[in-house]
Amino acid sequence: MPRALIVGAAGQDGSYLAELLLARGWEVHGLVLPRQVDDCPRLKSVRERVRLHAGDVSDQAAVDAAVERSAPDHVYNLASQSFMPTSWDDPVRTGDVAGLGAARLLEALRRLAPKARFYQSSSAELFGLPERAPQDERTPLAPRSPYAAAKVYAHHLVNAYRERYGLFAVSGIAFNHESPRRGPSFVTRRVTSGAAAVKLGLAKTLALGDLDARRDWGYAGDFVEAMFRTLDAEKPGDFVLATGETRSVRELAETAFAAVGLDWREHVVADASRRRPPEPVERRGDPAKARRLLGWSPRVGFRALVEGMVRWDLECLRAGRPDAVDAPAGAVSPSAPGA
Repeated sequence: MPRALIVGAAGQDGSYLAELLLARGWEVHGLVLPRQVDDCPRLKSVRERVRLHAGDVSDQAAVDAAVERSAPDHVYNLASQSFMPTSWDDPVRTGDVAGLGAARLLEALRRLAPKARFYQSSSAELFGLPERAPQDERTPLAPRSPYAAAKVYAHHLVNAYRERYGLFAVSGIAFNHESPRRGPSFVTRRVTSGAAAVKLGLAKTLALGDLDARRDWGYAGDFVEAMFRTLDAEKPGDFVLATGETRSVRELAETAFAAVGLDWREHVVADASRRRPPEPVERRGDPAKARRLLGWSPRVGFRALVEGMVRWDLECLRAGRPDAVDAPAGAVSPSAPGA
């Protein structure tokens, strides 16, 4: 039975990846923070089948121990603090986890498991304010936050270890990917839970910032399939993982409120404090390489994703669990990508 080590298994992506690997007959290990060993709501459905190891990627000894105990064939580094404003609150910790954490993992593999295949979760934040759209694997990197800068360091280090030591190391440059397991601070979950709250009479309005801001939004369950395929590829490399389409926050709100039979224009109010400076070029990924070499394309379209998130938020609010993230795998259904 092949073995995988998921670093950051307690998160959105880690939980979907664990389910995917278990369904394919893999033995799954996870490295999580000590406080998460007994509190992993996203892993609720598979907790008894995932072997968790307590540790922090800021601790080389803990990383080494997890690699030694799991003896992995695949290692997925999904550990990071991904909410952008928080990286400014604690840039040192952000750099230690998102940047040096990857270095510690690569060192552990070089010394202890050189045959293991390694996936580094990079981010579209690497591109900063790009000069052209769409962005692909050749787009210049120009980070504009502590999180993005740390991710650029890790991204370049993966390439360096691949060239110097011959490790099978991959960087997946993932654009926005969401799900009902997304945390409540992210705009997608704010909108879907806000629409559900208005529908249930728990709120009258939802405050949003720039309705014209656009993002390339996909479904996390699709993206972990792409992660797996990058390590199953013939050769390692960098891959942009994206839908190739963007939607505005206005479309997000319209779709979420329509899912509960409401007109968003009657409930969404402008909040200037939430506005960000306009972006001259939209951030939109070009997944052509992933389609060509991995045979991957998203199965869940934008509307199906948003509707699935709204259904989950309705269920959570009715049960008095507004911030719940333990949505079942079937909470979002496949659809045509444009749907």
